[in-house]
Amino acid sequence: MSDLNPHDIPRLAAEFRMPGDYLSHAPCGHGHINDTFEVRVNQAGTPVRYILQRINHAIFTRPHLVMENIQRVTTHIADKLHAAHATDVYRRVLTLVPCRDGRPWHQDASGNHWRAYLYVEGAEAHSHINSTSLAEEAAKAFGHFQFLLSDLPLPRLADTIPEFHHTRSRYDALMRAAEADPVGRRASLAAELDWCRAHEPLVDLLLNAQASGLLPERITHNDTKINNVMIDHQSGEGICVMDLDTVMPGLVLYDFGDLVRTTTISTAEDEQDTSLVEMRLPMFQALVRGYLSSAHHFLSDPEINHLAFAGKLITLETGLRFLTDHLNGDTYFKTRHPLHNLERFRVQAKLVESIESQKNAMEDIVAQARLAIP
Repeated sequence: MSDLNPHDIPRLAAEFRMPGDYLSHAPCGHGHINDTFEVRVNQAGTPVRYILQRINHAIFTRPHLVMENIQRVTTHIADKLHAAHATDVYRRVLTLVPCRDGRPWHQDASGNHWRAYLYVEGAEAHSHINSTSLAEEAAKAFGHFQFLLSDLPLPRLADTIPEFHHTRSRYDALMRAAEADPVGRRASLAAELDWCRAHEPLVDLLLNAQASGLLPERITHNDTKINNVMIDHQSGEGICVMDLDTVMPGLVLYDFGDLVRTTTISTAEDEQDTSLVEMRLPMFQALVRGYLSSAHHFLSDPEINHLAFAGKLITLETGLRFLTDHLNGDTYFKTRHPLHNLERFRVQAKLVESIESQKNAMEDIVAQARLAIP
């Protein structure tokens, strides 16, 4: 959203407990879902920054449940960090700024839900993975995030997007789109649909393991991209996990799998030359090392045993979603041209194949990292 927005940001900021005089605001970040602004306030001569954010209720149709989840999760993490005598707790977990009436969010006259956070100073979110050390820190941060929430008491968190990582549902949606063929694209997709059918046996593996009790339901982030971790400027440590809208019950393997999908790929997700697409083994090794260093305290043996598989499944699932949207006429993902979602699918399919070709090496990496756990 540009600064030519329909929202009165100074007035909205005044609904929250941001002591001082309003100075300025500007769009913040590169997210495609919510509208996010950096607000500057003069506090006794010192400019102080906050984050003000509008929840996209077209995506999150029950924003009050999103906020209830976030409030419970951030409070629990902050309490645990304080109990462990952690320093700079306000930089290590997002801190909600309450409204002047004490509520954790504000609903404006148009029905929009707004929230505010303290700005995490001295750190930044990276848009691209450029080193194995950065990959390791991101994985370590997400593993620590899961660990801190592994003892979150009942009641169960709400499902902010039901069946978000339900791969069987994603596959079935693709087959329904192919049968309906609403915009007449199926005829040119025989090879792609055959590829998906050949990989159908994968879609139920984790779901069946969960149904049998082999894999436990836990609290997961569900959007583990590198730009959702704040990296400290001085130490290089991943200090704070952001973008908590999709924090809800799920399998830890979904989070690790999406880390693999988004971090190990050698190209952009819409690379037209798929011969350049590969899963970078050194990046996978860094992810395993970082993740297990912080998450091994609570992970079960079956969860660790499926780490090498998780990336393949989530990459397949994402490819199914791209191809479904292409068949449906590009109604969900933003596209720049008519073949954009098809190009994205082909990249995901090639990444799945690259993961398959390196399966043994990936399993060896997990086994070695497991032995190194103290």
